[in-house]
Order: sequence, then structure tokens, then C-alpha cells
Amino acid sequence: MTSNIAGSIQDLIENPEVKKLTDNITPELMERRSYQPPVCSVFSLPYTFLKDNADYRFDIDKEAARQLPRIIGNKVQSVSGLDSPDENFMGNYHEKRNIGVVFSGGPAPGGHNVIAGIFDAAKKSNPDTKLYGFLEGPDGIIENEAIELDVSRVDAYRNLGGFTMLKTGRTKINSAEKMAKVKETCKALDMDAIVIIGGDDSNTNAAFLAQELFEEKIQVIGVPKTIDGDIQVKDSNGKILCAMSFGFHTAARAYSNDISNLCTDGSSDVKYWHICKVMGRVASHLALEVGLQTHANITLVGEDLADYVDQSRIEKARAENTVDYNAYGMTLRHLSRLICDGIVRRAAVGKNYGTIIIPEGILESINEIQMFIIKLNAIISDYNKTHDTDFHSDFPVLEDKLEYLRRLARQFRESGVIAIWNERDNDLFNDIPEFFQEGLLTERDSHGNFQFSKVETDRVIMGLVMDYLDILKEQGGYRIGIQRRYYRKTLAKEGLDPDFYGPALFENYLQGEYLILKESIISLKTLKHTLESEGCVHDEEVPKAVEKIYNLSIPVFKTQRHFYGYDGRGNDPTRFDCIYSYNLGLTVFSLIANGATGQMAAIKNLEHDFGKWEPIGIPIGPLMHLEERKGKLMLVLEKSLVDLDSPAFRIFEAFREKWLAADAAADNYRRPGPVRFAGKSEEDRPITLVLNALGLS
Repeated sequence: MTSNIAGSIQDLIENPEVKKLTDNITPELMERRSYQPPVCSVFSLPYTFLKDNADYRFDIDKEAARQLPRIIGNKVQSVSGLDSPDENFMGNYHEKRNIGVVFSGGPAPGGHNVIAGIFDAAKKSNPDTKLYGFLEGPDGIIENEAIELDVSRVDAYRNLGGFTMLKTGRTKINSAEKMAKVKETCKALDMDAIVIIGGDDSNTNAAFLAQELFEEKIQVIGVPKTIDGDIQVKDSNGKILCAMSFGFHTAARAYSNDISNLCTDGSSDVKYWHICKVMGRVASHLALEVGLQTHANITLVGEDLADYVDQSRIEKARAENTVDYNAYGMTLRHLSRLICDGIVRRAAVGKNYGTIIIPEGILESINEIQMFIIKLNAIISDYNKTHDTDFHSDFPVLEDKLEYLRRLARQFRESGVIAIWNERDNDLFNDIPEFFQEGLLTERDSHGNFQFSKVETDRVIMGLVMDYLDILKEQGGYRIGIQRRYYRKTLAKEGLDPDFYGPALFENYLQGEYLILKESIISLKTLKHTLESEGCVHDEEVPKAVEKIYNLSIPVFKTQRHFYGYDGRGNDPTRFDCIYSYNLGLTVFSLIANGATGQMAAIKNLEHDFGKWEPIGIPIGPLMHLEERKGKLMLVLEKSLVDLDSPAFRIFEAFREKWLAADAAADNYRRPGPVRFAGKSEEDRPITLVLNALGLS
């Protein structure tokens, strides 16, 4: 019997339909691989050339000019099409090249299409040109771990997500030893150009590589990648050169579909608040886009909180002829109160459920937390420098770290010298939950940044929210509104007159669709006392129907926490990101073929229709500025924050109250749907870009 079953299973496995169903090659995959993205109009011509564009200017950092003298004078270059150039131009354009490409940093949907664009343009120009892929990030350049990319490998990854073709890594080429090894690799492979596909730190790498490899005549081109959306380039006059990095749209859409499903679940099960943390350590672009995509009830934007001013505190201080510096910027406690207000207002109209979107770096926007981070960063950096060791190795457990901080505070008290960590800091830090203390003292990342992704940001905030909701519940300020129709039906069913009990029970009995129990009624005992004082009952027990209404009005606050990060960055790209990244690849080759180096490939006018897109090269050097990293000032590419004056944010702000939906009407949730590669209903740009384009026009 067993052998017959085994035989039949083997026959079933050989069945063509079973093979089709269990194959890893799906119809969606085949459709994606075969899709050919449209190209910008300049790429429809046989050749391209570069024109320096004098319409843009940058305020150049003196240190950038000192460290990057060979590329600091680069200009913005517009890519233009050309039909029939002279023979000298054609000879240079068609020459055989060896080009290396590397992924750097976290994956972002569209990276494979950048490579596909470079490959197609390079092979079209000269079939003998070789494109090398460095494996596992910058380490591949340092260690000369490279493979030559051929058509079969490139075709296998067209329009697919991830950085699977080459893998990726986060190593920085930031020492003379590493730079020497890079030069050895370039010499061994007879390299003409290197393309670095990465975020702000990776493009910083590209700038220094371009500087160092200038004399060797090896070109270096950067490509802006990050799902966080924090690489956006404007000149010093605010003119937009790059509105968004590739990968952002896909990640936002992937998160939005899942969070939209949670909105649907919440409004179906009517008992959970879904707390959704999305990636975005420094900037809240993803949170803003996802909020616009889903109409979640509460969406926090870090830049908005950092910009907060408490006018009531300012007015109070002005009346007392003083200055209250705590009025500027949002505190953690105040933030928890704002969230509580939304929860309480929704509960009052029967909606004890909802969805909250929180960017992972929200704590960086909170005053006292930011102060702790700055101080602890300095303490850890100073310790490592002074002792020539590692703080986290010397103090492996939390109690060891806390004891070191206590010693610092005691030294301050005993010496009377102003110190970075005093007893007040120590007392405030001890009030923080232990898991959050551990988070604030966790090891910094390779760039010296506090790792917000390792801290349960949502748990910190919602812990304060739940504590305050408990206080409000005890005070009678947090209640579930009872629908008037249901109240009347419940009492009438027991033969009771709703109008007799209503004025005694509810503070708004004469108005409103949802009835709110009086604040003084906080227990069955106070319920009976209120009914007795109003003459509704005497010695008898509270009617069961009235007790039922009371129990229904007492909220139970339940949460489900979710983190949206790696799933979105590993998603297959939207059509927008497929087209965008492929054209970035074509732009990269155009920059290389025309001799550029130290430039970032970009597409101008992304916020407009595809027909208006303009490929350009942006000089990386002038974008660099000094920033503190690991206790030192270092040149880096500046991250772009959410512009609170942008049309997208202003529109989002205008709809906050409507999307909170703290009224008897239906919720205003939006259903963006899954990422669809084909179909007329698929959006062609991120909502933030569309709104900004409409607002500015």
C-alpha cells in the first residue's frame, strides 16, 4: 500500500500541471522579466552628450572644497540627444570600456534595473564593453570579488526587487589601506569606470573615490537609492534636481497595502488599535506617503513634532515676564497626550479601534530623547577615544553601563565642574523603562548613528499612552459612546423607559447620536449612587439593562504592533520604480560615455508626467557638508527632511481631522491595493510628488 502511494506521488510530481504549479517561475515573474520600460526622449536618439547647466548654484562647504578639489567644480549636466555627431565624438562614444557596478547599503526595489539600463546602453554602444558586478557591496571592490555580467544574468533579474544579482554590503572605503586595495582591483580589471548604487553614505563614498581615482582616469558615478526617500536634491535657490530616490515608491506602496488591510480588519473586528511602525530613521517621508495612501486615523511626522511650539506655555511665560524654553519642541509626554486625545474622541463615537502610523525615528524628534542621544553619543565616543577600547565591550550588560553613568554623575556633584552627564540627567534616565534605557545605550551603527530600528519606538510611545488612558478611565474621561438607538432598544426590551434613566446616566442625553456616560460614574457603586441621587432607583438593585449599558461604555484598549521595513525594501518594484531606475541606468552610461566623474545620475521632473522627465548629472562634491559622526565632524551627503511648507504636507495636515474620523460618520480609509505591475489602475508616481507638482503649478 505504501509503495503504491509513493509511486502515485512520484507520478503526480511528473504531471505537467503539478510541475507548473510548483515551479519557481511564475506567470508574474515571466511578465516582469519581459517588460521593457519606456525611455526618456533623449535616449531614443543614437547618441547623447552633456551640457553644463548654469541655472543651478550651490553653497559649497569649505571643507568639501579642501578635501575634494578635483570634483568640487563640477556643474549640473543636462543629458541631450544627438543624431549624427562628428567622427571624433563617435569614436570616443563607441570605445570599448570596462565598467564596474556595486550595490551599497540596504536593498531598494529597482536596483537591478539600474544595472539593466547600464548593460543595455553599454552593449549597444560597443558589444565588447564589459560590465563587472562587484559582489557583496564595497568589499567586492576592495577584495576584487567580481563577476562579468552577461545577458542571461541581467535578463534573469529585470524588473525584479532586491539586490540578489550581486548581493550588497555596508563597508565604507574610508582608509588609505582600503583605497589602495581599490586601486589594485581597478588595475587588475583594467577598469574605466565604477558605478556605486547606494544612499547618502554610499554616494559620499563615490565622491571620495572620484577624487582619489581622478589621476588614474577612472570615472566614478553615483546613483541615489534609499527607500526612506531622504535623498532629494535642491540647489541653494530651492530648485528641484532630484525629487525622490528610487525604491521609495515601491516600499511605500507595499507598506500601504498591508496597513490598508489592517484598517479594514480594525473596522471589522472593532476592538484593536493597530500600531504600525514604518522605516525612516531621520526623515518621515515614508510615514507621510503611507498616511496619504491609507488615510490611517493618526499618522505621526517627526519633522512636524520637532517644529512644534506650545503657544499656551509661551503666553503663560510672557505673562510672567519669563521665557519657557520647554515650549519649543514636542515632549514625549505631550505626544502621548495627543495620541490619547484621538483615541478618546474616537471611542466617544463608538470607535474603540483605529490605526496609527509611526516612523521608526520619531524619538529623534522628541526633545528630551534627542538630548539623551546626543549626550550618550558623546560619552561613548569620548570613552572609546580616551581608553582606546570599546564602551560596549567593557560594559556588556545594562547594569554595568548604568553604573558608569552614575559614576559620571557623582564626579560632577563632588567636583562641581560642569559635566556632560549630571545627577539630573541620571534621575531622568532612571525614570525611563529598562528596555528603553537598554535601547538608548545600544551599540551605534557603523556610521556612529543611534540605531532606532533596534528600539521598540512604538512600545515606548504606546506604553505612555496606555498609562494615561488608564488615568482617564479612572477619572471617567475615556468612555465608549453608546449609540442612542441601541440604548433605547436595550432598555425597552426590559420594559424600562429610556427617557427616565437617560438624563441621569448620560452627560449629553439631549443631543448626539452617541451617548457619553457621566464622568462621575466610574464604577458599579458610583452608578448606583448616581441613579439613587437622581431618584431612578431606591433600595432595589440597578436594572440589568442599565448595568449592561454601563459595562459596554467601559473601554478595553487593545493593541497589535507591526513593523514595516525589510518586507517593503524586498518587494518587486512598481512600474514607476522600474521605469525610473532603468532610465537612471541609461543616464549612468551617458555620463560615462561623455567623460563625467564625481556625478550622481538623476532624473529631473520626476514629479511631473513621464514625458517631462529629464536625465541629468548632479555634482556630488557641492552637496557635501560637515556632520558629526562618531564624535567627529565628517563630510557627508545631507539627508532631506519632510518640508512642512510643501503642498503634500499641507494637504495631509488639512485632512488630519477628517481621517481621524472622530464622528458618527463612516471612517475615511483608502484602499491603495497591492503593487500591480500592469493595468490602467496602477498609479504612475508617489502621491507626495503629485501633490507637490499640483501645488507648485
